Amino acid sequence: MKIKIFVTGGTIDNIEYDSLKKERKNYKTYIPELLKQSRVKVDYGIEILMLKDSKFITEKDRSTIFKKCLYCKQNRILITHGTATMALTAKFLGKYNIKKTIVLVGSAIPSNKKKSDALFNLGAALIAVQILPKGIYIIMNGNVFSWKNVKKNFNTGFF
Repeated sequence: MKIKIFVTGGTIDNIEYDSLKKERKNYKTYIPELLKQSRVKVDYGIEILMLKDSKFITEKDRSTIFKKCLYCKQNRILITHGTATMALTAKFLGKYNIKKTIVLVGSAIPSNKKKSDALFNLGAALIAVQILPKGIYIIMNGNVFSWKNVKKNFNTGFF
């Protein structure tokens, strides 16, 4: 397997938290379907680490993501992640100077909704993880960001 894909949830998987019921609204990932729809032929493997709205990703969760990245045999890793705290996770990973190419990706609109940016972002991230040098990156809406210089603008929804 050439690329390891770690799934953590977020809008790309339509993971939302119902504050009234205090539970998640979705318990599955759409990533395998998106890859199939895109006719991806690159060798990859998927592992679900968690299915969380990224607002609820903890330091313990980030530590789990770090350990999975560090100890997996692949040197090219893609992480699907919610956009609310994606930059925090990238910075968490970046401080460890992992000698692998790690790309975080998400979407502003859920992958199962019309006009979603998920398919485009996932495709861009798959290409990026194959050609970028070792480091931690965020790929969103056609842009490549280094972990050292990325921030989400919550007013516009863009990075």
